[in-house]
Amino acid sequence: MSTTDARPGEIALDFDPAERATDAGLVFIGRIRTPWDERSDCPRNTREALERGAIATLEFDKAYREGLTGLDNTTHLHVVYWMHQSRRDLIVQCPNHSNGPKGVFALRSPVRPNPIALAVAEVVGMDLSEGRIAVRGLDCLDGTPLLDIKPYFSGIDSRPDAKVGWMDKK
Repeated sequence: MSTTDARPGEIALDFDPAERATDAGLVFIGRIRTPWDERSDCPRNTREALERGAIATLEFDKAYREGLTGLDNTTHLHVVYWMHQSRRDLIVQCPNHSNGPKGVFALRSPVRPNPIALAVAEVVGMDLSEGRIAVRGLDCLDGTPLLDIKPYFSGIDSRPDAKVGWMDKK
């Protein structure tokens, strides 16, 4: 996408954040396999991904597979991934579901200076020796780089009283 693809009211940065990037030391620990090859086919968010019921597979590079030790019987994971085909230049966006412009940091859009995505995914199967975890609830393209996973702890990760102000006003 280019800056000419902006919707009315959107504001793009006058530079490409990727060109200003410094090495943060991030490494991809694997890839995510999903049924979606085109952005237009992807679910719009993790809720829609859950509703579709599609299974994604986290495939870990061999060097990182020992890090899966202890995940047996885990039911949910935080999955952190790099939305590698997303624009990085919009700082204000006009989402179709919103009532006006919103800053990138007020949205869950993959369009952001650092296209890092986070989802809570339901584990539906594991083959830890082969470095594969099947999950439900991811909204990314096939081949999306995997940055990290962490176990989801319902007792400390759930925040039932959390709000996003502009969503309450809709």
